[in-house]
Amino acid sequence: MKESLLCCSVCGQPLTFDEKNARCPKGHCFDRAARGGYVHLLRQHRRGSSDPGDSAAMCQARTRFLEGNWYGPLRDTVAKLAADCAPQDILDAGCGEGWYTRAVLDACPDARLAGIDLSRYALRHAGRTCPRGDFAIASLFELPLADASVDLVLHLFAPMCAEEFARVLRPGGTLLTVTPGARHLWGMKEVLYQKPYENPTEIRDLPGLTFEREVCVEDTITLTDPQDIAALYQMTPYAWKTPKEAADRLLHRDALTTPISFQIHLYRKG
Repeated sequence: MKESLLCCSVCGQPLTFDEKNARCPKGHCFDRAARGGYVHLLRQHRRGSSDPGDSAAMCQARTRFLEGNWYGPLRDTVAKLAADCAPQDILDAGCGEGWYTRAVLDACPDARLAGIDLSRYALRHAGRTCPRGDFAIASLFELPLADASVDLVLHLFAPMCAEEFARVLRPGGTLLTVTPGARHLWGMKEVLYQKPYENPTEIRDLPGLTFEREVCVEDTITLTDPQDIAALYQMTPYAWKTPKEAADRLLHRDALTTPISFQIHLYRKG
């Protein structure tokens, strides 16, 4: 059994994990084995639907693409920056399938980690492939963690809730955020849209946190498998809002070359 960073969604007490369940000192029990390694800590008033978070199809597409290591430069940089923080306790806020999580834990072999996401499909994969982490369905806007309980919060391509991140960070702790750079996936946008638009790149002021520095990661990738092109498209927000005619132009291509660009921002809690 191991004490987790996660807390009971009923009483707020720390949870202890074993292979099958998670329990708090007051006896509240959460089934872990039946869910594929994660627990359900999303409170009722935070449930926007009966099946929140990314769909199975989106998670499968993201897993296929990421496991091809197309975003390897970003993963390696995030893992190195995390290790530089020498954290004992880490929250991966919006962990998805755990692809970045695994690299961070490899770089921080003595750290504990809790991963939060809304998608049960993503967390099943994370629970199977990252046994060192404790994973839960929960809202980033109501984190099931105690105040000042982690040294590092990872926040990659997920909704921002600075107040909650500041709450769970210890004094001196770090928030590491990743957002798309201005011309991220520009090659794909040129196929989809007549007038592609750049992503916003401003440095945000976050309450309770002080901006420290920016690290940029850029590369160019060439996809030569139509299934990889489809996976990349399906894991992005463009798949929700692009007209079918434009999507067909992309999905019928045999190859796609595009820049990838990421902004990593590091913030410190005073």
